Amino acid sequence: MGCLGNFLWFIFGGFVSGLSWCLAGVIWCITIIGIPVGTQCFKMAGLSFFPFGKEVTYGGGAGSLILNVLWLIISGLPLAIEHLAIGAALCITIIGIPFGLQQFKLAKLALMPFGATVS
Repeated sequence: MGCLGNFLWFIFGGFVSGLSWCLAGVIWCITIIGIPVGTQCFKMAGLSFFPFGKEVTYGGGAGSLILNVLWLIISGLPLAIEHLAIGAALCITIIGIPFGLQQFKLAKLALMPFGATVS
């Protein structure tokens, strides 16, 4: 399912999701202070382009909490809403349910990207 799922995912929503993460990364990288946040956005864009076969685990400490709060206020909410809307649209059909579940996984990641590791 990994290779075929990723190919179909890229065509039916992954490209748009990945571009959204890339756009957020470019906006964060405009300032010097935002470069670490922007590089995290580019890592998450890679996951958003091809999510099948990858798991996300959450952890982190106080630094991750502070960055997640800042992220949520500035960029996290619009990305999470986008992933939720696309996921709900994909879950209308039975074939789209696995793709919708991946969008929901990315919506959670859009709310708390710092301290998350992708394996």
